[in-house]
Amino acid sequence: MTEFEASRVVVLTGANEGIGYGMLTTLLEDGYRVAALDVDGEHVRPLQETSPDRVRFYDCDVTVDGDVEAAIADVLDRWGTIDILVNNAAILDFGFFEEQTLADTRRTFEVNYFGYLRTIRAVLPHMLARNEGRIHNVSSGVGLVGNPGLTGYASTKGAIESFTRSLRLELQHTNVSCSVMHPRLAKTRSATALDYPASAMSDPTDVGRKLARQVESTDRVVMADWFTRVGLAVARLFPYLVKRGTERFVVEHESRTGERAR
Repeated sequence: MTEFEASRVVVLTGANEGIGYGMLTTLLEDGYRVAALDVDGEHVRPLQETSPDRVRFYDCDVTVDGDVEAAIADVLDRWGTIDILVNNAAILDFGFFEEQTLADTRRTFEVNYFGYLRTIRAVLPHMLARNEGRIHNVSSGVGLVGNPGLTGYASTKGAIESFTRSLRLELQHTNVSCSVMHPRLAKTRSATALDYPASAMSDPTDVGRKLARQVESTDRVVMADWFTRVGLAVARLFPYLVKRGTERFVVEHESRTGERAR
């Protein structure tokens, strides 16, 4: 890493665990300064204690305008710049559509979609004033191919895909880029509830490391690795594979609802 890169500042949401924590530790290893935003700082605070000049934890709920604005303002006050924004904070509540309330879906959108928009609105004016910056929005393959029981989560990721493409076009004559990041399916706390085979789920720290090593990318889509790229391409090309691979969710749901009806 060059001296220029070593001084660069990254704002990372959802940094306390899972893929986000893997990104955080890798960015620190690579010499970046990182502002870690999360509602829980259990794992981030020890890093701040040992490297206060290179990592700052912000107790920030991305659904609250004031939290986001205060965190971004403090980062700019302390470090004077924000070079890269990685929107990673997300929630995943499994449940079939008829079991989910509108309030459930609104909550998911507040975190997974509007939470991204809040941080971008707070950071973008600074990046445009400097005419330099990178914005990465962590997405998911389910936003492109779907998954039964994840109508709310998949909708938020599909919306982020469209939003990112549109914002990227709006920024095309600037040096501010906007990309989607696609992680590989990882054994995170939320994904574990889906009960996918262990062989199909990667170590979230490893996935985070792979994404962190690509934060300087200005590509439209940033994939964690070739496996993710190929797997998503195959799923989109052959939707029946997605149907077959997720059929058990439907069968289990029909079994539960059938038992309740009897």
